[in-house]
Amino acid sequence: MQVTRFTDLGLRILMLLAAGEFAGQRVTARTVAAGANASEHHVAKAVSRLADLGMVHARRGRVGGVTLTEAGRRAPIGWLVRHLDNDREVVDCDDAGPCPLVPGCRLRAALTAAKEAFYRELDNYTVLDLVSATE
Repeated sequence: MQVTRFTDLGLRILMLLAAGEFAGQRVTARTVAAGANASEHHVAKAVSRLADLGMVHARRGRVGGVTLTEAGRRAPIGWLVRHLDNDREVVDCDDAGPCPLVPGCRLRAALTAAKEAFYRELDNYTVLDLVSATE
């Protein structure tokens, strides 16, 4: 399974905010972007989504910044991936018109089951679990 770049960035932001020198600190988007090796624009979009999910507190302005919430520390990674990826389909059988194999095809069901197994495995870990070995 592969996560989107957006999801990867969202997870890296959470890990940065949970680990080392940033733990418990309010951090600017510029600092997060440098730490995540990403553009400030992409970081801002990811932070906005993470704030919508309650994983971070984001504040704009001169005294603004991003802080990790307790929910962000404890959220299962599988849950985060589901919500950052918007639980998208693994295969789109209707993308370029209906697939003629759909009536008898079991590929979509097999891939959906594999995706759910992937999420279930990731649900065994939290952001804190991922950074605890790096502290």
